[in-house]
Amino acid sequence: MNRAILRLSLFCLALFVLLLANINWVQAFKAPSLADKPGNIRVFDQQFQYKRGSIVAAGDGGNTQIAESRLAKGGNGTYQRYYPAGPVYAPVTGYDSVYSKTGIEQAENKELSGTDPRLEVHNLISLITGKPKLGATVSLTISPRAQQAAYQALATDGGHQGAVVAIDPSTGAILALVSYPTFNPNAYATLSGTKLNQVSKREESDPTQPLLNRALDATFPPGSSFKIVTSSAAFSTRKVAGPNTPIPAPNTLPIGNGHVLVNDNNEICGNGNPPIIQAFWLSCNTAFGKLGIKLSGAVLRQYADAFGVNNPNLKIPLPVAASVVPTETDPAFTAFTAIGQFDDQVTPLQEAMFSAAIANGGTLMTPHLVQSVQAPDLSMILSATPTPLSHPVTPTVASDVTQMMEQVTENQAGTAFATANPSIAGVQIAGKTGTAQNGVNNTQLDDAVFTCFAPAANPKIAVGVIVKGGGFGAAAAAPIAVKVIQAYLKVK
Repeated sequence: MNRAILRLSLFCLALFVLLLANINWVQAFKAPSLADKPGNIRVFDQQFQYKRGSIVAAGDGGNTQIAESRLAKGGNGTYQRYYPAGPVYAPVTGYDSVYSKTGIEQAENKELSGTDPRLEVHNLISLITGKPKLGATVSLTISPRAQQAAYQALATDGGHQGAVVAIDPSTGAILALVSYPTFNPNAYATLSGTKLNQVSKREESDPTQPLLNRALDATFPPGSSFKIVTSSAAFSTRKVAGPNTPIPAPNTLPIGNGHVLVNDNNEICGNGNPPIIQAFWLSCNTAFGKLGIKLSGAVLRQYADAFGVNNPNLKIPLPVAASVVPTETDPAFTAFTAIGQFDDQVTPLQEAMFSAAIANGGTLMTPHLVQSVQAPDLSMILSATPTPLSHPVTPTVASDVTQMMEQVTENQAGTAFATANPSIAGVQIAGKTGTAQNGVNNTQLDDAVFTCFAPAANPKIAVGVIVKGGGFGAAAAAPIAVKVIQAYLKVK
């Protein structure tokens, strides 16, 4: 009898130990994931009882609120999200709705909602004092001056779809991130499920795709802006000694498979054997197509990768669609790759990264949007530390490419002289235009591309612009970049 009781006692003890272990496991390790489950009704109801943290644009040294929570009218103490300049910052903030989140609202949700483990002490104090729980404030690197200028420039560009991204080359801080057409996130902040469904149906059926973040999630052919990468590869491998080294530039370039490469409007490139700097400011396709074949598709892919292309893991912390430059083995396709056509596809962010790497002496800094996260008691729980992403070229090569980019805007024959020269911009800009065929035969103009940095001698901002169906990069994209630069640098 005693032996049976002992066995039963040990069995019950084991059950209690397992129960205690499970409780501790759930509370210590599973609580965050359980709280994040969309079917958790308790958490769903509680999220509107707490004041969600603000999102602030701090790129100009101020604190411009671009997302905040306010008590809902007649909401019995519930909070509703509000976006003071909704459409301007929508690609950055995203929205916080009763069913889902996007943008920074999603990427920094734990910090904004106050559920991040680093905020547990602050939540405990709120519980003890009886005060409502508060979320953290997320400060972004966005410059309101640059953001507003980019938005206005795209919105008044004839309704073309497009995007602008601006970066501080020395830190990787994103100064502007605009996509057009865009949407008003305030419409998604409604507490009514019926209204939210109506808004979602309207926006998702809009043929202009206002919810698509073209700055990060859409890719376009880079066109001649990719000649920055081709030139970098040529200088780095010593296939071309320097900017004044002559390279072949025939009027037509047979590239096999029945393809013939020509320059825009069948123009002649210098004397047929110009210095590469002249071929660059004139943007000669035959010169760079022939140079690409000489370099090989593998080398072009290698240097594209170094500039951040083909990276599926890039986050800012918003996820970024990977820009793509494949390894071509066929000479014809290699020639097209060298001039940014055929299978080449990049995001507007990547366009800004091309210039940012050159502007920073050959070091590409990791792009980032979040500058800091501040707890409700104003203590700092996160502060961004600039970190290099890669080193595409040496400072010497970066200097050579800069010299060529300067001539694009300063030489009277340069492709962007008419729209981005110093007398117009008020500052020296180093840039490269692109007029990219988009595969839409005779039904849409080419995509307009421009990548640049300024001031050329002491870079403070790098900009990438793509205007879908905008035509010539110098005419449609370069003026937008100039306006962003002028606003950020306070140049009149």
